[in-house]
Amino acid sequence: MIKSLINTIICTSFSLWFVTLYAQKVPSLPISLKEQPSMPLYERIDAELQLSLDKRLSQNNDWQQLINQQKMAVALVDLSKPENPKYARINGRKTMYSASMPKIAILLAVFQKIDIGEFTMTPAIKKDLTDMIRRSSNRAATRMINQAGGLDNVNKILTDPRYRLYDKNLGGGLWVGKRYQQVGRRVPDPVYGISHGSSVMQVARFYYLLATGRLINPQRSREMLDILVDPAIKHKFVVELEKADPNIKIYRKSGTWKNWHADSVLVWGPVWRRYILVSIVESVEGEKILRNLLPAIESILEHP
Repeated sequence: MIKSLINTIICTSFSLWFVTLYAQKVPSLPISLKEQPSMPLYERIDAELQLSLDKRLSQNNDWQQLINQQKMAVALVDLSKPENPKYARINGRKTMYSASMPKIAILLAVFQKIDIGEFTMTPAIKKDLTDMIRRSSNRAATRMINQAGGLDNVNKILTDPRYRLYDKNLGGGLWVGKRYQQVGRRVPDPVYGISHGSSVMQVARFYYLLATGRLINPQRSREMLDILVDPAIKHKFVVELEKADPNIKIYRKSGTWKNWHADSVLVWGPVWRRYILVSIVESVEGEKILRNLLPAIESILEHP
């Protein structure tokens, strides 16, 4: 009995020590950069990372076929040095239907309204934002579009020169052209005519700007990160991430509708497990593809 109690105490103490040490090793987000990077993320393509990504994905014939058909897109950002991110992409600027992934744009639009003082955060708004992101509630998303001033205002913020999260010159990007309900006004994106669209490059930029405190400002970035963390839907990337390391922080938004499958994560842990991964796949096997993509990407980052 006494021996068992001692072992329990030792194990508990070790666990607490490990968690404390783990937390000390991982700086909190958003990271404050001494200087803003001189080039935007899409101009920071790292040749070595790009080569590794191309090589790894081409090993799977099914993936390569989807890539060639522009039905699979991937963006990867190595954040081991946030001030000097390494970026690689495949079909990076191709705007694709991405179901609920563009709800991150609604999150930004609501916080933009809060920051300029048009309304304040309330428990009801915070619950809707949390349900919209973590549980992907369509009803909450529709209420938050209305709260943000409607579709036109959401997309006005996305095209704002401060963010350029939708830019026709860069292939489009994040777009919210319809409320998340069956009926209602539709405003297709100007390049591809998609209602709920994303390019993996622009979603990766969203997370990078957020991680470095540059979506609105550091305080609002932190508040948005708090809503994006701890996803309630355990599928796609999240399944593999939680198996790989249950202690890491996962900031995430996914999307699924029929054959379209999308996932995006900002992964924040120790050593090399600090990165952004975004992928959109049009395939009946999309869920499986995204689940298998995660460990393939991690093999690149862990063993470059």
